[in-house]
Amino acid sequence: MRLALYARVSTADQDCTLQLRELRQYAAARGWPIAAEYVDTGWSGAKASRPELDRLMAAARKREFDAVVVWKLDRWGRSVQNCLASIQELRDLGIRWIAVTQNLDTDESNPTSRLLLTIMAAVSEFEREIIRERVKAGLAVAAENGRRPGRPYAVFDRQAALDMRQGGMSIRAIAEAVGAKKSVVARALKATQAVL
Repeated sequence: MRLALYARVSTADQDCTLQLRELRQYAAARGWPIAAEYVDTGWSGAKASRPELDRLMAAARKREFDAVVVWKLDRWGRSVQNCLASIQELRDLGIRWIAVTQNLDTDESNPTSRLLLTIMAAVSEFEREIIRERVKAGLAVAAENGRRPGRPYAVFDRQAALDMRQGGMSIRAIAEAVGAKKSVVARALKATQAVL
């Protein structure tokens, strides 16, 4: 049975090393060859369309593998409708879908797994909504306390920075002198010079 491995993380500062290691071990233990690996980095599970997931589904329609293996259901997606629709499409194509850490498998001989799959997809979506509500509540409290979300603004004398630059100082030296990051100083100087 040829496998397609799928892994996903929500932010670019995370990686899929743990997921891929376990998926490869799962394949090796069964002697199943890996046809392809698809990894989405920095994509929310709530999105129905992700670059590598889209590529995986296109390959599935060409029957390039026999089963899709994921680490957990929530790595596949966090919307019940999207999860179940894509898994149903795979089933219609004759391709199994397996979540290795949750023992979920759409194999026809496993009706209990299909029931659990539906329940877990609903729980995954519920978790996502709770996280979203907590973030919104946190932002509201911050706004009530007069705090602006995100990074604080870098405050420095742009004209002084421009004068230093025109005097031949490097961006790094200017950044150190005004107490700001190089990228912030460079962006400010570029914007200031565009206005002049």
